[in-house]
Amino acid sequence: MEADKWGRRIRAFRKLKGYTQEGFAKRLGISVSILGEIERGNRLPSEEFILQVIKELNVSIEELKPKE
Repeated sequence: MEADKWGRRIRAFRKLKGYTQEGFAKRLGISVSILGEIERGNRLPSEEFILQVIKELNVSIEELKPKE
């Protein structure tokens, strides 16, 4: 369940910032399939991945963190 919430938030912010899945995955240095798994909620993002995302999207952890 938590993976799903993280994935939705990451996808929403990625789209808000104008990144395609392909472009964003390339910026993060991961495959599109891994990003897709995270965005669909099939894979829980690691702490390191989340830190990369907030840096790349220029958002705070509070903004990205799923609401309880």
